[in-house]
Amino acid sequence: MPKLVLREVSKRFGGVLANDRITLHVNEGEVVGLIGPNGSGKTTLFGTIVGNHALDGGAIYYEERDITGLPVQSTARLGILRTFQQSRIYRELTILDNVRISLPSHHLTLSHMLMPLPAAIELRARQVLDLVGLHASPDRTAGQLSFGQQRLLEIAMVLMNEPSLLLLDEPTAGVNPSAIDALIDCLRRVRDELGTTLLVIEHNMPVIMGLADRIYCLSRGQVLAEGEPAAIRKDRRVIDAYLGAH
Repeated sequence: MPKLVLREVSKRFGGVLANDRITLHVNEGEVVGLIGPNGSGKTTLFGTIVGNHALDGGAIYYEERDITGLPVQSTARLGILRTFQQSRIYRELTILDNVRISLPSHHLTLSHMLMPLPAAIELRARQVLDLVGLHASPDRTAGQLSFGQQRLLEIAMVLMNEPSLLLLDEPTAGVNPSAIDALIDCLRRVRDELGTTLLVIEHNMPVIMGLADRIYCLSRGQVLAEGEPAAIRKDRRVIDAYLGAH
């Protein structure tokens, strides 16, 4: 069953048509890649899915429910969450505290943060840190982490909210090549062990070709091609518009 369906989705900013009648779907349990040149509308599309932007046309369905026009808070409650191109962690806090305050009900004052965690939250926080490979030093300050580890921490923070559909915006951007394998292994575990469906914007072609079940290529705000990685790699339209530069 499709987890997410976009039908003829359009978004305009002034005179710029960022998303032009985009139709795509993401099946339950899939990893779907979203590639394309800079300015092709990928990040804008994420914003329309989660409710950051009001649509100018089309409709969005999540688990067969029309969610067109729902605000971010409502889509998050349904289980649709995203990460961003720039890491959003609290560098001065510990790894564990970053994960702790990522829960909406735990955006607490400093005095509350010094109190012991409820047992269920403590357990889940440590399980999530184990999943992403950051369980060894939970009291380490987040600012001391490498950029790749900060990406893993950001993923852990999102996972605390138990997403059913996770949108990842360039998860390997800026990550040292030596740390990319750990990040990709983490994403596979998120899909395989938690059952989370993933929609991933990625410019690193070896990464997305090895990770995704299917890939959509956007160009000039439209879907240029869709298919399995092997087919996308050989698609002349994709090569001419994008892959030729990679």
